Amino acid sequence: MRIHVVNPNTTTSMTAKIAAAARAVAAAGTTIVASQPEFGPASIEGYYDEAFAVPGLLARIAEAETAGPDAPVDAHVIACFDDTGLDAARALARAPVIGIGEAAFHLASLIAGKFSVVTTLARSIPAIEHNLVRYGLAARCARVRAAEVAVLSLEEPGSPARERIEAEIETAKRDDGAEAIVLGCAGMTDLAASLSDTHRLPVIDGVAAAVVLAEGLVRLKFTTSKLGGYAPPLPKAYAGLFAPYAPKP
Repeated sequence: MRIHVVNPNTTTSMTAKIAAAARAVAAAGTTIVASQPEFGPASIEGYYDEAFAVPGLLARIAEAETAGPDAPVDAHVIACFDDTGLDAARALARAPVIGIGEAAFHLASLIAGKFSVVTTLARSIPAIEHNLVRYGLAARCARVRAAEVAVLSLEEPGSPARERIEAEIETAKRDDGAEAIVLGCAGMTDLAASLSDTHRLPVIDGVAAAVVLAEGLVRLKFTTSKLGGYAPPLPKAYAGLFAPYAPKP
């Protein structure tokens, strides 16, 4: 089985971290193929960044669909907690596509009555809250909290990111009654296990959750329904810079 894990931003160190987390939970016989766009934002912090990340992300999805180093992939994981470009990717791809945000929310709902999300900046909270409503899980989320750390600070040795995340976890336990924590950024993936041990509750990393769910879909031979909104895009001309992305017959 080959699972394509794509980081929608262009920060190579974060892609490497995400790939390592995915490989750590992948079953024997699963190959993780990691990628990132050639162009786009260095991090995704809000709706504006997200819009410019989607074309490069979809290009990587399309490439992995047609031919990886050895063969097309069996599933895709979008490693941005906002589930950047998820709907478009599902319409484009033959293989199933899992967003790490949706995956983490669903796993949290299976092991806790209610959970809190700890994300990076407050500007990300509205997108996460919107997705919780859309996925039907808003009632299970006690609160979405921001540690007020920039995404790229998670890549900087000696930054205060971990301490701020830990402070929000303790506040979520005390004030929200949270029974589990969902980490609201793919850049936090390497912190989940140690945070869970320190704070004595499940701390869920969306990258790991999405990889395991993707493996399950492949084993069950399920893929995205192509009836309705996820039907393949209709062939048509695209103008200007987007001409290469025009859907083909």
